[in-house]
Amino acid sequence: MSSTAKGSVTVTLDESGKTAKLPLIQGSIGPDVFDIRKLYNDLGVFTFDPGYGGTAACESAITYIDGDQGVLLYRGYPIEQLAEKSNFLEVSYLLLNGKLPTPAELKTFERGVTLHTMVHEQLRSFFNGFRRDAHPMAVLCGVVGALSAFYHDSLDINDPQQREIAAFRLIAKVPTIAAWAYKYSIGQPFMYPRNDLSYAENFLYMLNAVPAEEWKPNPILSRAMDRILVLHADHEQNASTSTVRLAGSTGANPFACIAAGIAALWGPAHGGANEAVLKMLAEIGSVENIPAFIEKVKDKNSGVKLMGFGHRVYKNFDPRAKIMQATCHEVLAELGIKDEPLLDLAVALEKIALEDEYFVSRKLYPNVDFYSGIILKAMGIPTQMFTVLFAVARTVGWVSQWKEMIEDPAQRIGRPRQIYTGATARDYVPADKR
Repeated sequence: MSSTAKGSVTVTLDESGKTAKLPLIQGSIGPDVFDIRKLYNDLGVFTFDPGYGGTAACESAITYIDGDQGVLLYRGYPIEQLAEKSNFLEVSYLLLNGKLPTPAELKTFERGVTLHTMVHEQLRSFFNGFRRDAHPMAVLCGVVGALSAFYHDSLDINDPQQREIAAFRLIAKVPTIAAWAYKYSIGQPFMYPRNDLSYAENFLYMLNAVPAEEWKPNPILSRAMDRILVLHADHEQNASTSTVRLAGSTGANPFACIAAGIAALWGPAHGGANEAVLKMLAEIGSVENIPAFIEKVKDKNSGVKLMGFGHRVYKNFDPRAKIMQATCHEVLAELGIKDEPLLDLAVALEKIALEDEYFVSRKLYPNVDFYSGIILKAMGIPTQMFTVLFAVARTVGWVSQWKEMIEDPAQRIGRPRQIYTGATARDYVPADKR
């Protein structure tokens, strides 16, 4: 569904008397938007919007967020329904193709992903070039970018068939590369993917299995991982998604674009939120210290923040959090964790924050990062892998956004403007005369 014209507003510059007519356009849902593409031609001015918080850079039919109402839709479907009733590969098909698959279409899609989970054997040698203590995100970013050196038959972005193959390869291979990055960091042998396992099961297998022992999937943990992947699959035009689109607007190959997205996600202000939750809990130390910590959070001058509560986008509640909350307690019950101090601390902090009037009145509810951090910790996944798992989930969203951008006839190379505040024109003076 494309945007529709809703009217226009005439803007006049008082000093010059120049006027411009700004069309007002409307999407299927959400706020109306002024079309300012001709603003510079008509008035000779640009707009100033650091962070692009008030600027729509594209039209998209993939994901919709209403932060005030706590709404997240994938292709029109509420995230709550998809997380409870669907699975990651079905959601992946939905994001890529704009509709839910028939049973036959889903089977074909699943088979397509499964057949691409292996990586080129020469890629193994790439890992040996990294130090053992390298952050897994550094390894993931480097190896994903290197995929373009091995898969030359899916680099033509103008060929729909090559775009489809690239999508399959990225969705299928990023979990393998991510798991191998972890195995490399702990000195364990790489585990090759298994075609008899589901997407989430296969990822957990490559993370946790060793050749010396038989590995069996745990349905509760596999379902928890699948939900984490579904809930993080896409989130509209955030920093990493915008980075993928900006890189893609130049005509860069899809592997380079996704590597750029991974690099953007690596930043602690974006993909490291659940890792920050674990760090906060470690700093609190014990349940007895929670009241004193809460008081510091309430003190604006203390500089102490309650990580994992509230959200920059969601002003009411994070619709993903309720699903993760239930999943969190399922995982803790399944693993029988009762004496893990950090997890006990998290449960206690959750209870206090949900009942404290200070946080309730400010709608500082636990968000998806709070619960996903606890789940991953309970499953034995180290904190440095948290952002890597985020990247595994978000790959399908990035690919979907990249594919949509390439197929949009209105797309053009990204070229933000600036307000120049440097020196005005001046004459060069040779060094011996300064």
